[in-house]
Amino acid sequence: MSLDQAIAFLTTPSATPPTSESVVEALLRAEKMAKQSKLASSYEDLLGTWRLGFITGTKKSRQKAGVILGSGRFVPKWVKVQLSYSQAEAEQERGNVENSVEVGLLRLIVTGPTQFWSKKNILAFDFTRMQVLFSGLKLYDGYIRGGQEREAKFYEQSLSEQAFFTYFLIENHYLAARGRGGGLALWTSNE
Repeated sequence: MSLDQAIAFLTTPSATPPTSESVVEALLRAEKMAKQSKLASSYEDLLGTWRLGFITGTKKSRQKAGVILGSGRFVPKWVKVQLSYSQAEAEQERGNVENSVEVGLLRLIVTGPTQFWSKKNILAFDFTRMQVLFSGLKLYDGYIRGGQEREAKFYEQSLSEQAFFTYFLIENHYLAARGRGGGLALWTSNE
């Protein structure tokens, strides 16, 4: 199966990558099976750190990127993109997300609140703060785009007002989801 091959490629240095088309097909099959089986998960299943390994982008981004993104692509190993989910102490389905992108000595980190809609396996989120570091030196640390206000109102918003991922594969060592815009993504455990 191409999904197993994709996971092996993402976690084993010497593995050979499957074709992007076969990974997309495997993800679409897994998504269809999850919908049919009405997969139910909890926020706790997402906790931890996950490295982004494969993306398809949205239809709009594929049109703009053309050949670069194609039907999907593996994230280059020299680019480290990670999601980390943590849980709020008093709330089971609420917490925080940290998304970091590291290229060479430059590291960009955005963080914000999350809320998990367990009946639909949807994780809503908002990035409200940002840090920029160069070689460990903090260049910026603060709210972005009215982040303080958005953070204060996050849990009052309806799902239709939020960015989100609909998770359809939640395993011990990997996750797969469809973004609100329609793109697919595959992450592997970083722990």
